[in-house]
Amino acid sequence: MPRAPFAVFAAFLLLCFAGLAGAQELQPVPELSARVTDLTATLAVDRRERMEAKLAAFEREKGAQIVVLLVPSVKPETVEQYALRVVEAWKVGRKGVDDGALLLVAKQDRKLRIEVGYGLEGALNDATAKRIVSETIGPRFKEGDFAGGIDAGLEAMMKAVGGEALPAPGSSPSADGGSELDTLIPVALIAVFVVGGILRSIFGRFIGAGIVGAAVGFIASLLVSSLLLAGVIGVIAFFFSLLAGAAGGGGWSSGGGSWSAGSGGSGGFSGGGGSFGGGGASGDW
Repeated sequence: MPRAPFAVFAAFLLLCFAGLAGAQELQPVPELSARVTDLTATLAVDRRERMEAKLAAFEREKGAQIVVLLVPSVKPETVEQYALRVVEAWKVGRKGVDDGALLLVAKQDRKLRIEVGYGLEGALNDATAKRIVSETIGPRFKEGDFAGGIDAGLEAMMKAVGGEALPAPGSSPSADGGSELDTLIPVALIAVFVVGGILRSIFGRFIGAGIVGAAVGFIASLLVSSLLLAGVIGVIAFFFSLLAGAAGGGGWSSGGGSWSAGSGGSGGFSGGGGSFGGGGASGDW
């Protein structure tokens, strides 16, 4: 019986400590702007740039995205928890292919992890990732050769991923519909505002818009698998052409504005929408 109050008090202390631990602020996930992100000033600029170029060339050749992140610490989380937060935020790898991988180094914690996307778990499986961590990267880190360890680790990861059968670079299962729309949109714009203007001036606003709608619908039927969707696109093109004719008086002009096919982005590196499920391996040195 005398032990009961002590047990209650000990449980209370444990709950207090657990609450304090849970209240600790988590380490932030940095913005993804490069394939190699070093927040510890460990890598020399030229070495980091060579790694960046190597990973970019690998992505152009294979399609898979491999990224590196060096942080001082991941505490209060484990390296596995922090790595999963990073890949969920960065979404490296192609959407639908999920061919992304992260090499995470927590320098002060002396922890590292390879996090692997769903699509690479066959080639870069847990056992392979564990060997790379413990046999390739870890021994070099113990000698203080961080750049050499990361470089060797990346080479081993790329070699493993190179044996995986992946879709060709620039393609993914989920990107097919997007590429069709990318082709159709500029064609439709030209048909409505340029060709439509000529046809409306020759045949009149209504008939000219009808020809545009039929033409766009026919082109859409060649690009998309659904005839219903192609018909809807044709009807939309008809009404846009009709409204354009009403606004512009039926005439055609080559001036008065421009259209650009550019993406409007900054051209920086970004993830492709890949998914992760916690596959990979961790280790220390």
